[in-house]
Amino acid sequence: MRLLLEFSPCCSGSFDKLNKHAIQGLIYYYLKGTEFEAIHDSKKFKFFTFSDIFPIGDFEPGKKKNLLISSPNKDLISVLYDNFENKRSIRIKNMEFTITNLKKFNLKIGNRFITGSPIVLYKDNRSNQYFSFQRDKDLNFFLTRLKENALKKYAAFTGEILEFDENLFDELVFGKEVCVNDFKDGKPFIIIGTIWKLLMKSYIPEKYKKFYEFLLDCGLGEKNSLGFGFLNLLL
Repeated sequence: MRLLLEFSPCCSGSFDKLNKHAIQGLIYYYLKGTEFEAIHDSKKFKFFTFSDIFPIGDFEPGKKKNLLISSPNKDLISVLYDNFENKRSIRIKNMEFTITNLKKFNLKIGNRFITGSPIVLYKDNRSNQYFSFQRDKDLNFFLTRLKENALKKYAAFTGEILEFDENLFDELVFGKEVCVNDFKDGKPFIIIGTIWKLLMKSYIPEKYKKFYEFLLDCGLGEKNSLGFGFLNLLL
């Protein structure tokens, strides 16, 4: 399930001011005092992700922006919806926004996907080294790690060990590799990710549809709860 949050800036501001930690902080704030409050400090999978703010461009009063939050946990989305619904405005960092529209909905699964935020994978998480196509040039590593991560998250959420011998996707159209600058506790750091114009599975058997619905809601790769790996359907 996903939640569409449409909001309008109350003042002008730089688009880069609201980084991913700021959006993540907004979500955690509206989960406080609920059954999901503890996931903030959990070392386990969080099972939610969110899109980049769109459309891209600096904030100006009257120019609406959108944010999509998705999760395979419908109760989490419902809790966020209820808490946002009770507010006429929100604050992200030091900027105030008026909520202009709020909608929760499900997407009917398809077989063609596009990234709404970069996919991030570790090459070596012990050394905090991210996979990079520019440096590593290894599509097989990317596909293998992507599937391993997806199956591990699915098993953690559903308790089901899924046998899946194929690649997640049969056709991929690469967009670009990006370096995302972010801050945590006032310290800058860089995350490497990839944007894809197309991720397609030619045929999804009935027994795997639940799995792909999970990926659509939970996101691909790592650092989903920081807004990476968000997927949209490509119609």
